[in-house]
Amino acid sequence: MHSIKSLQHNTRRNFYCVAFCVLISLLYVLIMNSAVAAEVHDNEQSVQWKNIETQGVKQSVYFHAWGGDAQINAYIQWVAQQVKAKYQINLQHVKLSDTSEAVSRVLAEKSANNHSQGNVDLVWINGANFSTMAQHSLLLKGWADQLPNFKFTDPDNNPAVTLDFGVPTLGMESPWGQASMTFYYDRMATLTPPQNLNELVTWTQQNPGRFSYPKPPDFLGLSFLKYALVVLHQENLIASNALQSKDQHDHSYQDALYAPATPENITEVLQPLWIFLDQLHPNLWRKGKHFMQTGLEMRRLVDDTELSLAFTFSGPEIPAAVKRFDLPQSIRSYAMADGSLSNTHFVGIPYNASHAESAQLVANFLLSPEAQAYKQQAEVWGDKTVLIASTLTATQQKSFKTQTSHPSALSFNSITRTLSEPHPSWVEAITLGWQQRYGVAP
Repeated sequence: MHSIKSLQHNTRRNFYCVAFCVLISLLYVLIMNSAVAAEVHDNEQSVQWKNIETQGVKQSVYFHAWGGDAQINAYIQWVAQQVKAKYQINLQHVKLSDTSEAVSRVLAEKSANNHSQGNVDLVWINGANFSTMAQHSLLLKGWADQLPNFKFTDPDNNPAVTLDFGVPTLGMESPWGQASMTFYYDRMATLTPPQNLNELVTWTQQNPGRFSYPKPPDFLGLSFLKYALVVLHQENLIASNALQSKDQHDHSYQDALYAPATPENITEVLQPLWIFLDQLHPNLWRKGKHFMQTGLEMRRLVDDTELSLAFTFSGPEIPAAVKRFDLPQSIRSYAMADGSLSNTHFVGIPYNASHAESAQLVANFLLSPEAQAYKQQAEVWGDKTVLIASTLTATQQKSFKTQTSHPSALSFNSITRTLSEPHPSWVEAITLGWQQRYGVAP
């Protein structure tokens, strides 16, 4: 009997050993197959990129990008010098006052059946224009996530580089930088700038005519309106929760900001913004009867001491303007405590670009550690990198170390709360609503 039990025990043990060995063998095969598949994929990508490099050299790339900032323009010229040396590419900066100009051109070319000889090779794009171009199939698909330098953005753990205003990019645009709304003030005129939206109303009552914003559809003016709208809905949500209301009205309209606007919800969602602006406008510059056209004009009004408080979506431009004597030395930057509207900006390639391969070479260089580190320097542009430090070598990480900040610069880590951009469809809804209520002749 003992021998029978021993035999049964040995048999079970042998069975488990065999099963374990089989399992290990299967896992080994799976791992090897995955490794082989990954190697094949990498080889295919390498071959594909070499073809792009071969076809993209010695071409011209017409880069349609906003041209309203001297620092940014200078940086693009530096990029032009670099891609000229690397690829013999002639990068031409087509300066725009608004990105919609490039969108309209591509749309007109499509309407004229120009599907391969477009005049726009690369475009600096934002969420609203990306949404428009994607809806009309105006962008080249599936190229951005194939760029060799795209891996430095850690896309699997960094959704900011694959979503634009909450809309999936699907490889149609490549991330270029990150920006957040930054306020700045003249401390010779005020020592206690407002720290949130409610304080802004009080501050303008105490300092009439010393603040305003550009009229939409200007990007910066729309950014201010979106910031106000998001904060107002968050305040309503907090108030609703504090009252322990069972009504989910505030929840639904807060969520609505991050979904496409509909004819049914536009009126109710935007109503808090109009109530806020009705209270704010009488205390603005020129009593809210006249609005500047651009952020540059707003900055000039600060320099002329007509305004004491303003804002930008490019914080590093403020110390740069002070250094150029475009703003007084008494200017200081800060972030609103109730949040800073933030987003990632991208570059896209139109579907009919004449030099799509060359444009991909430029976009890949824009994502390189070299170009991103140079762009992040405050004296160059100060635009925050989209690269993730853990994907870089120690030497590459060192190139991103910043020097002592300028007194007028935004303090490091001063943005403690970021606000996500609403769905791009709200841009049109806000613009139309604003023009109907407050639109005045320039």
